[in-house]
Amino acid sequence: MQGLVTTNRNNLDPAAAPFAKNPRDLEGLIEGASIIEVVKKVRPHVLLGLSGVGGNFNEEVLKAMKESVSTKPAIFSMSSPTMNAECTAIDAFKHAGGDIVFGSGSPFENVDLGNGKVGHVNQANNMYLFLGIGLGSLLSGARLITDGMLQAAECIRSVTAEVGAVVEENLAEGEENFAEGHGEDNRALPSAEREDGDSRLEEDTRLQHEGIFGKRNVLV
Repeated sequence: MQGLVTTNRNNLDPAAAPFAKNPRDLEGLIEGASIIEVVKKVRPHVLLGLSGVGGNFNEEVLKAMKESVSTKPAIFSMSSPTMNAECTAIDAFKHAGGDIVFGSGSPFENVDLGNGKVGHVNQANNMYLFLGIGLGSLLSGARLITDGMLQAAECIRSVTAEVGAVVEENLAEGEENFAEGHGEDNRALPSAEREDGDSRLEEDTRLQHEGIFGKRNVLV
């Protein structure tokens, strides 16, 4: 791991350039600062793990998340398979506390917090996102999944809200099938695929974080 990415980095990867921070905006942090240094300084609302480095969210990092400015910080250990997960659910709840929101790319069991409390584990990619995109792409015969298709499916906002509604309904009635929650998502993809054709978009369209999450400190 090469630490905090800034515009001062030599041979900056073009893919990382949009996320590079200007050193002038980083009081007390420098190029290559470690994850624990950044977490302690920024006190993020969300810690998002996409590194593929198992154990990257170690005990020290997770304990530092207790000092988040959020009263209910989120820790997303998204790398898979399990051996590459940034942390386990047990470690997250043990070190960061029972009030966190935990999501993962690999399956973990819910965590017994004692006194009748449960730390709920949310598998945040395979269960909801990939199924809708995969089925929609299969139905449309798409060879490429473009940014336009992802936006049409509203994979961050709409699917999350839709699944949440289905989950809530399931809890209330115990009758609905989770797969039914993907209907609109599946239909949107073939339409977007026809509009995009087989062409690659010249410019990537980046999701506006403030529009989706509100103003939140998200550490990736």
